[in-house]
Amino acid sequence: MSIEKIVEQALQDGYLTPAMEAEVGRICDNASELSIEEYMALDRLMGSLLTGEVMAVPRKQFINVMEELVLTEAIARVAEIEATSESSLDVGDIAAYALNRLPPLYATTEEGATYQRQRARAQLQELIAQQVNEAIARSLDRPTVGNTPVGTRNTSNEVLRQVSALLESYAPQFEQKG
Repeated sequence: MSIEKIVEQALQDGYLTPAMEAEVGRICDNASELSIEEYMALDRLMGSLLTGEVMAVPRKQFINVMEELVLTEAIARVAEIEATSESSLDVGDIAAYALNRLPPLYATTEEGATYQRQRARAQLQELIAQQVNEAIARSLDRPTVGNTPVGTRNTSNEVLRQVSALLESYAPQFEQKG
């Protein structure tokens, strides 16, 4: 959507949503130079915001307490494992795996977050630990080439190099060098 269309929509609705604001910011960040029409539209939007003709809808801040609790557990467990073995684990992968299997605990205030933390520690701590342990077990079970687990984010050339190295390690005599 163009800046002009976003401003037109905001003026029509009387509101500038966070999504509209983000899109205008993205367009401005990516443009090397704005057109005179875009500058005029932005000026019109600014004037409308200042006069109250258009209201900016505030972004609501949400806290997912489960993320904090899972990260804390994952960091502690990974530190234990890495201190006592040669394994190298990705905390982000482990946290994402566990979070996908746990209920979110959102709060909009610090009081709500405190309540959610207490509730989670009392009712969900065992489940959190179980999911983090399962994520670690799955991570440790993944085959590796060098120190990099197969299947992690890599460029296509890196993936080809890893697959080649993996195949060579499993079948070193398969391809005769001419």
